Amino acid sequence: MVTYVALLRGINVGGSNLVPMKALKAVVAGLGHDDVATYIASGNVVFTCARADEARVAANLEAAIQKAFGLRIAVVLRTHAELAAVAGSNPFRGREARVYVTFLAGTPSADALARLDPARSAPDEYVVRGRDIYLHLPSGAGQTTLSVDYFQKQLGTSATTRNWNTVNRLVDLSRRSC
Repeated sequence: MVTYVALLRGINVGGSNLVPMKALKAVVAGLGHDDVATYIASGNVVFTCARADEARVAANLEAAIQKAFGLRIAVVLRTHAELAAVAGSNPFRGREARVYVTFLAGTPSADALARLDPARSAPDEYVVRGRDIYLHLPSGAGQTTLSVDYFQKQLGTSATTRNWNTVNRLVDLSRRSC
């Protein structure tokens, strides 16, 4: 069994793409996944799955969400081990109050990474590590131009962002399913 954390992009934000967590939990369980739990209403689902094919699991979740709620929502998956590695590799230690992680669905190419502008939103900083982008946003997420839309456009892959507290809480929740 694999423990996954599904990170849904853009649900229950600003009154749009409304998805009740109880209903979402039922949809995920309806796909045959076990130990399903949600965390806060922003689209975080922890579950265990017999299948280790991440792309297929994500595609099945996206299709089930579209069927159940009529919404095309990107789903980014991380295993418990991957998420724990993210939490253990914070390049902005000591500044966690303003740290976020943008999770990418795919690994960006070197050419795509070269399109990123490190000075785009000074004093904001970012560090890319594989499929994860650590962000230090001193003025907060609402003030930066290092948005999830920017990274999706530049890197050509779906993405979603979580604050540091949520990342750590999801590590704890997914540990219980292992």
